Amino acid sequence: MNDSTPHHLLMQAASSAAPSTDPDPQETAEWREAFEALALTQGPARAREMLHELSRVARKQRIGWQPELATPYVNTIGVDEQPVFPGDLAMEERLASLMRWNALAMVVRANQAETGGSAELGGHIASYASAADLFETGFNHFFRAREGVEQGQHRGDLVFFQPHSAPGVYARAYLEGRLDEKDLGFYRQELTAPSQGAQGLCSYPHPYLMPDFWQFPTGSMGIGPISSIYHARFMRYLTHRRLLDCTGRKVWGVFGDGEMDEPESMSALTLAAREGLDNMVWVVNCNLQRLDGPVRGNGRIIDELEKLFAGAGWNVIKLVWGSDWDGLFARDLTGALAKTFAQTVDGQMQTFAAKDGRFNRDNFFGQNAELARLAQGMTDEQIDRLKRGGHDLVKIHAAYAAAANHQGQPTVILAHTKKGYGMGSAGQGKMTTHSQKKFDGDDLIEFRNRFNLPLSDEQAKNLAFYKPAADSAEMQYMHAKRAALGGYLPRRETAAEILNVPALPSYAQFALAADGKEMSTTMAFVRMLGGLLKDSALGPKIVPIVADEARTFGMANLFKQVGIYSSVGQRYAPEDIGSVLSYREALDGQILEEGISEAGALASWTAAATSYSVHGLAMLPFYIYYSMFGFQRVGDQIWAAADQRARGFLLGATSGRTTLGGEGLQHQDGTSHLIAATIPNCKAYDPAFASELAVILDRGMQEMMVEQKDVFYYVTLMNENYAQPDLQPGSEADIIRGCYQFNSWLRSPVLGQSLKMLKKSASSVTLMGSGAILTEVVKAAQKLAQQGIEATVYSVTSWSELARDGAACQQLAIDGGAVNVPFIAQQLQASTGPIIAATDYVRAVPESIRAFVPDGRRYLTLGTDGFGRSDTRAALREFFGVDAQSIVKAALHMLNQK
Repeated sequence: MNDSTPHHLLMQAASSAAPSTDPDPQETAEWREAFEALALTQGPARAREMLHELSRVARKQRIGWQPELATPYVNTIGVDEQPVFPGDLAMEERLASLMRWNALAMVVRANQAETGGSAELGGHIASYASAADLFETGFNHFFRAREGVEQGQHRGDLVFFQPHSAPGVYARAYLEGRLDEKDLGFYRQELTAPSQGAQGLCSYPHPYLMPDFWQFPTGSMGIGPISSIYHARFMRYLTHRRLLDCTGRKVWGVFGDGEMDEPESMSALTLAAREGLDNMVWVVNCNLQRLDGPVRGNGRIIDELEKLFAGAGWNVIKLVWGSDWDGLFARDLTGALAKTFAQTVDGQMQTFAAKDGRFNRDNFFGQNAELARLAQGMTDEQIDRLKRGGHDLVKIHAAYAAAANHQGQPTVILAHTKKGYGMGSAGQGKMTTHSQKKFDGDDLIEFRNRFNLPLSDEQAKNLAFYKPAADSAEMQYMHAKRAALGGYLPRRETAAEILNVPALPSYAQFALAADGKEMSTTMAFVRMLGGLLKDSALGPKIVPIVADEARTFGMANLFKQVGIYSSVGQRYAPEDIGSVLSYREALDGQILEEGISEAGALASWTAAATSYSVHGLAMLPFYIYYSMFGFQRVGDQIWAAADQRARGFLLGATSGRTTLGGEGLQHQDGTSHLIAATIPNCKAYDPAFASELAVILDRGMQEMMVEQKDVFYYVTLMNENYAQPDLQPGSEADIIRGCYQFNSWLRSPVLGQSLKMLKKSASSVTLMGSGAILTEVVKAAQKLAQQGIEATVYSVTSWSELARDGAACQQLAIDGGAVNVPFIAQQLQASTGPIIAATDYVRAVPESIRAFVPDGRRYLTLGTDGFGRSDTRAALREFFGVDAQSIVKAALHMLNQK
């Protein structure tokens, strides 16, 4: 149905889903005719104004009515609103068919022993089959590549690809000459491929694995949608802060309708609308099917999503029916089609997709005489070829053009497609189509015929890749289209200017020479951050991020210093405006304060941490949060950020299981360092002192901003105040490697007599500790010294770095290389006696280095396994057995063992 259809038929169709008895049809007809006359004579604007007025009257009268958010199951853009298609339709259809074939051949080859593949590799065909035309319209007409970084050159659009459709993106790259035939032959064989002179192609978009190709990881459902929103918002942030002009650039996301079930997909819709992110377009591929069956078998997912997005404030474009339906709608003077669609659930629609033209003639058009008359004169094949909107290049282009030109709101295009489109009896619309990866000879011939592919029967059965000659019309057309849009996509780039880091004393002298002053490492970090923000070169590129705890972490002083980013500035006078620490929002504000949304804050951090690649502009994000609500809550997003090669700092504040006394089970973190250790490019540190923290921050900035290494740092911070020692001379390198002998405690005047006794003692122990528990280790050392037992104390700044070093040395020896002594073993050679290691985390954290402890040295770990409790720090540490007395008890036990 379209705008050439009489308006009263649209209204009838819209109401047909919930029929009711009209007590006065004549009066209803008069109202309808009056409104139609108003629209005809006064125009749409006046008609909308009248509807708004009637709605206001209804609310005032408390009628209890509001307009439905769902519109008829027809295209939003009418035929008369469609722009002229700006390309060669037949040419683009041929190219799309070639890419469909090569994608199919690649996946089936990988799973056929006859072609050297293995059925265990898996892969997907049906998702790309449904999305191919959505992709191709974007590639040929809308997706802009980065032209360069000079002024006036387009910096490129951001495109998030539906992960299961990755084979189709590879197929296009093959035709473009970016991948060769041998590469396609090693789909999902990343380890085998290099030995055969090929590039292995990863299963889904993974920048870590294909760093010059994929830009955004989308393989984990829901991560792509939320990431795309915060990338779009970060582009506005860069523009408003005058760091980089991102106007004219779009964020495009092609996602699945089943993916919309993920909470991450939906969690930031209102933010996108609230911020007016009209630089973002989502295309939801509504093929109506998840992995196992219908998305909403008993309902209509397009209707549901329309209500959801419209209610959230998005511009919604429904792309439901292809051009072949236009004539049917035009002939349908009674609205029979719209009525029937309004009453057809997706489960039935899926059945129609899986069956042939004869079935659809009998079971869809055969439902009533009105529909049957519309199908008269159509052959069964013509009925079978009736396209859904997401497979019609003309309709897709019209929807994309409207979305790209829309202002003031983000836009979602709900594109109706068939999963496994063109796969015929082998998989189109079938429940099993998602896992379909094998075709017999007849299926391949049927697919070839369906898309008129220039392949012989033998070529089709042998899954031969097809690439037209370089001088063919198809190849010239494809290259010309991409040249006009700036080049090829997807493409990941890493060129960005080096960000010089200020000298460490310029912002952290107070920590390097703390002279015993009491402070928490959280307060030390905030003070260092304030100093870094004042640096003229690095300061503007810093992105402080907080979920909703800025005041908790003592960051309120930054409100006035750099402000909180707001796309509309500050439209109110804050309650605390007279305070030095008053809340201040600004268009050029620097802090991203995301509200109570760790998922949103992490998505913002990822956008900033990958700006060097996405925008060619290096930024340095610091995201500070309750450590329990990091890896445990949004660990999947952190993993995706690692895949995207993020660079930045994650600060897990109030960390540890015993430092956040009264908060209890849900807030006390004993596992984040265990999870952080599983991410290869995450460097995790648990410093006890402000001086250690300063050294770690400095090294991290040097590594990420100057050396431009693809790593990120996780640093835990405590809210516990205690005396801070000066930086131990010469300890910097060891702090970074993960461990150093901490000697400052020996200078305590309280221990004068005990230290004399140590000279006569033959007993000795080695105590290791990290974070807040190092202070308990020091107290234990003092108690042991008073008992005449010599204690050597090590401050462990990173258990995971020690473990990685040890594993690397071990693997080198296994491989027959030089024998290297693990760093932790080297450090422990300076001490004697049994080793007791204590942390505020589960025992598995210090256990990670057991294999690298010197031979013959007994090793005991203390940790905080189990659930947290609400109580004082002292009570919690005694309960978990990590307080000073527990450490002494463990040391004496180890000394008494033979």
